[in-house]
Amino acid sequence: MKKPAPIVLEGSHVRLEPLEPRHLTDLVAAGDEDPDVFRFVTVSPYVVGWEDWLAEALDGQSAGRYVCWATILASEGRATGSTRFGDIEPTRGRLEIGWTWLARSAQRTAANSEAKLLQLKYAFDELGASRVAFKTDARNEQAQRALERLGAVREGVLRSHMRLSDGFVRDTVYYSILAREWPAVRAAVEGVIVRMIRPG
Repeated sequence: MKKPAPIVLEGSHVRLEPLEPRHLTDLVAAGDEDPDVFRFVTVSPYVVGWEDWLAEALDGQSAGRYVCWATILASEGRATGSTRFGDIEPTRGRLEIGWTWLARSAQRTAANSEAKLLQLKYAFDELGASRVAFKTDARNEQAQRALERLGAVREGVLRSHMRLSDGFVRDTVYYSILAREWPAVRAAVEGVIVRMIRPG
């Protein structure tokens, strides 16, 4: 697998831009729509502060642990959330999509599905990944249902897996998509997006 890079990933509804300090004003406004969207994330900007949240993301990217994006609404040109690659292991052909959040107003729209589609296309079609993983807090049933709608396969639960920035020790549910599953997943996700923009 090739090593991923912070490049622009362009879709019809969203554009994933490499995360930069210039996105922070939009991201703060997006988060302020409902700070509760961060209750399940490992590092909440409402616990550590937005500057430290950004520094953790960019420091991790500089160290090769992450590739970080701001999720831009194509229709408005503003950042409405963020997402990353992590657990990047090119020699083992794997990476993880996660650290994902969206403003409340962008949820249950095509934004999240298309952002995931863009990341999956990049991982499988351009980088040659053999496995893309996702993990989520066991309490976050909405995220689990969304991953299952994408076609990700639930693999199991790691108990007391990580401590969040608020001190809570969470169980983590793992999902994955394998390269051989990707064509069917791609078709399914594209279908979900079509149904979202043309209901009925």
